[in-house]
Amino acid sequence: MVDYTTYVADLDNMIAMDATDTTFQEIIPAIINYAEMRIYRELDLISTIFRDTSVSLTTANPNATLPSTFVTVQGINVLTPIATDPRTAVRNPLVPTSKEVIYALWGNPNSTGLPTMYAMVDQWKLILGPSPDNFYTLEAYGTQRPAPLSASNTTTFLTTYLYDLFIAASMVFVSGYMRNFSSSGSDPQMPINWEQQYQALKGSAAIEELRKKSWSDSWTAFSPTPLAQPPRG
Repeated sequence: MVDYTTYVADLDNMIAMDATDTTFQEIIPAIINYAEMRIYRELDLISTIFRDTSVSLTTANPNATLPSTFVTVQGINVLTPIATDPRTAVRNPLVPTSKEVIYALWGNPNSTGLPTMYAMVDQWKLILGPSPDNFYTLEAYGTQRPAPLSASNTTTFLTTYLYDLFIAASMVFVSGYMRNFSSSGSDPQMPINWEQQYQALKGSAAIEELRKKSWSDSWTAFSPTPLAQPPRG
């Protein structure tokens, strides 16, 4: 397991900087932010998925607001019966659709029932159809941004399981910090080489994420193989 101190030391060695230099210390959070945000956006990491049951619906009100911790919403369930422990409640999946469909089918908010569809209005607000006929609990699941690596948060999923990819993404940013994006820089190939390395590592990481979800060949959790791609008949 790699921690924050080791990460900073590795950067120090790779770019030949003094780890105690104040300028280097000031740029470390920006390096981490670039690397983490890029990986989280480009890889659908199962480790970033969480569930929330904090939202309660209001009768005849089709609107609901999810916690701002959500980055992407992957699904919504209505839990029944009302006031039931989420661990034992019945989950009624809602079908994602457009706002226009909701308005066309249930334009009158007084047309109530057990919701069957939802549409995102903005980043965190959604509209349900039909309007709820009771004070149901919503269960939403989707992705969030984990706490960034820092001196106080010394390890993350990326430093534990995807450290090679994390370092490569960091070095792409560091290339700009070292003024090596220009052809007049001391090593104009540095950002190109690190970007190529990042892309290669991202490909293998993406396959591993698909395996975690059993989305690999023939919907299994095994590594892709050219001899076993057709599903069994």
